[in-house]
Amino acid sequence: MTTDNLNTASGALTIDLGALAENYTILQNQVVAECDVAGIVKANAYGLGVEQVVQTLIKKGCTEFFVATLEEALQLRGIYKDINIHVLGGLFKNAEAEYLEHDIIPVLNSFDDISRYQALIKKNNAPLKAVLHFDTGMRRLGLDAFETKKLLDDMTLTNGINITNIMSHFACADDDNHALTKQQADEFDTIAKHFPNTPKSLANSSGVFRSADYHYNLARPGIALYGGNPTPESQNPMKNVVSLDARILQIRNASKAETVGYSATRKLTQDTQIATVACGYADGYLRSNSDRATVYWKGQACPLLGRVSMDLLTVDIGHISNDKPKTGDFIELLGANQTIDDLAESAGTISYEIITSLGARYSRRYING
Repeated sequence: MTTDNLNTASGALTIDLGALAENYTILQNQVVAECDVAGIVKANAYGLGVEQVVQTLIKKGCTEFFVATLEEALQLRGIYKDINIHVLGGLFKNAEAEYLEHDIIPVLNSFDDISRYQALIKKNNAPLKAVLHFDTGMRRLGLDAFETKKLLDDMTLTNGINITNIMSHFACADDDNHALTKQQADEFDTIAKHFPNTPKSLANSSGVFRSADYHYNLARPGIALYGGNPTPESQNPMKNVVSLDARILQIRNASKAETVGYSATRKLTQDTQIATVACGYADGYLRSNSDRATVYWKGQACPLLGRVSMDLLTVDIGHISNDKPKTGDFIELLGANQTIDDLAESAGTISYEIITSLGARYSRRYING
């Protein structure tokens, strides 16, 4: 490790911006020629640092960025002046003027969003850009079936709005056999026919790899950019972006029949050595990994013993015979031997939760930027 403050850090989080750039290229090469690739950078670019991630994607030619909230959009606009920033959460009430003042593009999710945006346009006396979102099966945001029919029956309901894109969002594209994906695609295609000259966006990370029919004009990959597998049933086509190593604080000998950790949930079946590692659920290492996850010492798997606590993990290193770890060494939690998908599987969750949970106590370094 070469991070300047590594001597004072309990853990080291490494973000490979070169791998991120490669992932963007992989996605560009996957989509059809008329399709651009946006950057989904909500939640601080999935926890990895929005400023560094966006800078990397801009260098790759990305101009379209999506965030979840207006606050995220304003933060990003404060750094970058010449990119298109879209707010997936819609037009925030009582903050409509912020979109105009800071050149933020709302994703309009309801007739309420539409009417309030039209009021802003009327006050501004000039058209304003927006994306129009149709809910085809997610049942979260977007115009529902009733609202969609109403709009398609009377297209004047969006008068004054410069609709730069229409979009929908897949619910199940990560499942290669789920019937809802084709159903959503068919519904979106029907809607799209009413907007022949408007760019269209449907594919998320998994959608990009399911069918070229889903690409349209703009793909919106998220987790694939950051190294998550968009096709869980097959080998991951993306590059690993995240590595995480944590400091060993103490090594102790432990005897058969002794217990480890809170509530004594783990009883040892043999004599062993335990390394106590400076990482816990306060650092985003999920408690559901208790007694299930694995860390790695120079490629050798070391299982967790007992519960994940707030600041500490206890790890079995008794089987390591050569080049044993020492107090002060750093042990791999994520990296060459374990991806975000691997750690998610042991935690019973998804890779999104793994990387967006990464805590603030790690020393962060960006490489290959």
